[in-house]
Amino acid sequence: MAIEGPLRELGIHDVFQLLDLSRKTGTLTVTSELRDNEGTVWFDGGKVIYATIKSNPHPLGLMLVKSGKVTEADLDRALLIQKTRNDGRRFGEILVELGVISPRELERQVKLQVEEVVFELMSWREGFFSFTDRDVTEIPAGATVRVGTESLLMEGARRIDEWSRIADKVPHLAVIPVLAEVSDAHAAQLDLLPTEWEMLTMIDGTADLKAIATNLARSEFDVARIAYGLVTTGVISLRMPSRVSVRAMLPVDDVEPHVEAARAALAEGHDEVALVSARLAVNADPAHVGARRLAARALARLGRHAEAADELRRAAQADPSNADVSLDLAFAAARQGQLPEAVERWSRYLHDVPQSPHAARVQAALDATRRLNAMIEEHVHIAG
Repeated sequence: MAIEGPLRELGIHDVFQLLDLSRKTGTLTVTSELRDNEGTVWFDGGKVIYATIKSNPHPLGLMLVKSGKVTEADLDRALLIQKTRNDGRRFGEILVELGVISPRELERQVKLQVEEVVFELMSWREGFFSFTDRDVTEIPAGATVRVGTESLLMEGARRIDEWSRIADKVPHLAVIPVLAEVSDAHAAQLDLLPTEWEMLTMIDGTADLKAIATNLARSEFDVARIAYGLVTTGVISLRMPSRVSVRAMLPVDDVEPHVEAARAALAEGHDEVALVSARLAVNADPAHVGARRLAARALARLGRHAEAADELRRAAQADPSNADVSLDLAFAAARQGQLPEAVERWSRYLHDVPQSPHAARVQAALDATRRLNAMIEEHVHIAG
């Protein structure tokens, strides 16, 4: 029986959980036209045993070289044996036979290979999924591990949380890293990790983070995280390209799913969750007025009124003629005791949108505020 549908209706995490709980055996295919990408995950009794992806496929040989487990010469030797024998033996098995790596290390590296593909698919918020039941005998020969779906879901959720922190400095993978200018305040020698030095060797002023991830055979998440550390320590800065590809931006975060998640969380009273979702959307598209309004609403509910007002002012800068933002700003001003500004904005709103469904409520707020102002003025005169 096929299970299929758009990811906007059933998220990829829910799909994995469903296949785990129902102990499914078969293949899950996830496609994204926007990304021009496709991934396939094999399940056996609900466990993940194999995974491939069209872009940045995380080839095992390159991962072994990057991790320092084998050399380029070892790879060439194993590939030659595989080609000469032509007996269907897997590449990893030949490396074990040659004594280059242990069976345990091979299993660990294959597991990492599968996990990186799965985690990349878990970052998708749009696209289409389709699961097809298959017999165990159809499992691919390269499937040598069994990874618990629950552990994958937990790690996937952790990475999504970390993305929200990373996106503060690394908004998407289309940004181009460049070496920061050296200042006297920095030490003459840099104390960097091997992965950070590796990234520095790839910086040429033209390659974006997505291209660097592909060239290093590393996950986009890992590259973004390394870039975040280098930006934070002032080693590199990130430059926006003249033209930003939608596909390059999507792997970090596409906007609308987070907007929908924020709206749903507000409706259910999960204000912290709504704030995180709204800010993820804002990080992906700083000019998205709807996302900023949702962030402001969540902040107001959390009692962070000054931050909410700041968020609304940024929304107004992005779209100065937006009447709904002006209305939100009026109530935000009133909440902070800035009554003259509230009166001015309410009056302007009624003038610009006289037929608004909010007109009666706005008029009532305006009348009440004017009466309050009159009482305050009266008290001042009496007290004087």
